[in-house]
Amino acid sequence: MTGTASVSPRYLAAFQPKGPAHFFTDVLVIGGGLAGLRAAFEVGPPLDVLVVSKDSLDESSSAYAQGGIAGVLDPEDQFENHIEDTIAAGNGLCDRAVVEMVVREAPDRIGELIEWGTNFDRTGDRLALTREGGHSFRRIVHAMGDATGREVMRAMIAHARSSSNLTIWERAFTIDLLTADRRCVGALIWHPARGSTLVWAKETILSTGGAGQLFRETTNPPIATGDGMAMGYRAGAELRDLEFMQFHPTVLYIAGSARHLITEAVRGEGAYLRDRNGVRFMPDYDPRAELAPRDVVARAITEQMTKTQHPNVYLDLTHLDPSLVRQRFPGIDRVCRSFGLDITRDLIPVRPGAHYMIGGLTVDMDGRTSLEGLWGCGEVTSSGLHGANRLASNSLLEALVYGVHCGSGAAAAARGQRDTYAALPLAYPPSTAQQEAYNLVDLRNALASEMWRDAGIERDAAGLGRALEAIDFWCRYALFTQFDTPPGWQLQNMLTIARLTASSALEREESRGVHLRRDFPDMDDTHWLRHITVRRTE
Repeated sequence: MTGTASVSPRYLAAFQPKGPAHFFTDVLVIGGGLAGLRAAFEVGPPLDVLVVSKDSLDESSSAYAQGGIAGVLDPEDQFENHIEDTIAAGNGLCDRAVVEMVVREAPDRIGELIEWGTNFDRTGDRLALTREGGHSFRRIVHAMGDATGREVMRAMIAHARSSSNLTIWERAFTIDLLTADRRCVGALIWHPARGSTLVWAKETILSTGGAGQLFRETTNPPIATGDGMAMGYRAGAELRDLEFMQFHPTVLYIAGSARHLITEAVRGEGAYLRDRNGVRFMPDYDPRAELAPRDVVARAITEQMTKTQHPNVYLDLTHLDPSLVRQRFPGIDRVCRSFGLDITRDLIPVRPGAHYMIGGLTVDMDGRTSLEGLWGCGEVTSSGLHGANRLASNSLLEALVYGVHCGSGAAAAARGQRDTYAALPLAYPPSTAQQEAYNLVDLRNALASEMWRDAGIERDAAGLGRALEAIDFWCRYALFTQFDTPPGWQLQNMLTIARLTASSALEREESRGVHLRRDFPDMDDTHWLRHITVRRTE
């Protein structure tokens, strides 16, 4: 347990109740990805739900998921197998009770998606199941080959738009959570056409996703700037495990291009990893070879790049059936063809990139945070499911299961409160600091480059110290400026979470899961079989 002094103001923007518009709802859901929509569905009529999405609903991180959703659906598989695979990947920090709950609910959650119109890939009348790194059986359902997220979100969005008790605000930026008497009472939300609105809610659910944009190399879309984690921190909620950012082993690496995820399922279907000399190196690092968990593969790739003095390694699918490859991975085939690569004949250049924030708001098995009135589900949280390394395709599963628990819990709590339509006398004064015309793009790029260089896949005390020194300098002048548009607020959220991530990584003096310390290369259960938590103090 660690207490961290405040690295941010309480609110990012000035407000007072007499100026902006007011909106009242039973349950406020901040985030329109899979976790948020599933939570909203669970609330149900007659309660009213407001869903606020930072971008359009189809631009959530959930929509970019390629691989699939893990669940025990094969008669030869057993819940105990999935449970043990998850715990083994988590390197000692999984909460077994949470793992058992999520794994046992998986078939029901996948069944719901099918009922709501999700078209998972099939072999005849049976769901087509694939295997990914760390899994002992084929248990991953997928859709459209390698576009599972798009298909799942298509069905979820259609269901959301037909739900009579849901109001949806798209392209609306949530600046901060509102709190009174140590309780969350809603949020301050900005929209380019409406300006600021004070939304008052009986219960609030955070489902805003991750923070991959903290790093120069990432699979995450531009919206993944850690907003929910930062606003939860400012409101006084506890966060934990922020040192555990999972780096996906295989991100398409072509200089000058956007980074594209190459799904784990490619290796699950038999692809090899080779270095610049054509050597298949994974058997030298782990007996599971390319099917080892992500942290093992990412470390092996990083070490092999260093050994060969080359900026990437290569995925080799050339020994697989070309028709099967193109049918199974049409999205990857299309992207690679745009760069002149034929995935059935050419090697695919890949390297690791920031992919999934394992840490986040601490939640219990029902999704309650440490702040009364605030719930959390999905990547914005630390639930205990993933431990120190997330097992492939457990992320969408967690979003579904915790979406149900959050929605049910928030609904029950909201039903126990009377309707009131009065604004609380909350206010935050304008800053007296001089406003500067910052180059926000330059500062954001500098932050992402610094985090990648000194707080990325491999870390040590010296590098993390440099990262903290740079972040603290940027915070001193950028964090306390009151911006009036999302680019400024996003930068402030990124600075907040970057500092907490780097400080947590510096504190954990061992290597465990996705956290690799060059100066402490071994796992140390004696001192570090525990969580690092942070909470804002005045």
